[in-house]
Amino acid sequence: MREITVLELKQWKEEGKDFQLIDVREQFEYEMSNIEGENIPLSGILIEADKISKDKPVIMQCRSGARSAAALMQLEQNLGYTNLYNLKGGILAWAAEVEPGMKVY
Repeated sequence: MREITVLELKQWKEEGKDFQLIDVREQFEYEMSNIEGENIPLSGILIEADKISKDKPVIMQCRSGARSAAALMQLEQNLGYTNLYNLKGGILAWAAEVEPGMKVY
């Protein structure tokens, strides 16, 4: 499984790199705090896979990196995705290293 750090993600955003960011947390979690991107909860990841690009890098993220890793593995194993990255440490790492004022839970 390929991973990307929050500092690498920050750099991609600053450079305007073309990628897709998918937050696999539940909607209520996404509404509390997020780093943008689309919200596709883990429970519906295979059902809504048509919303996930196969043509550019896709970063999967959650609170800590565990659910996004599970989503990434489901997409790779069941649908043949090869362009996925897991955000190491999830939104907790983003809040700690990039956006210290972010509300976390």
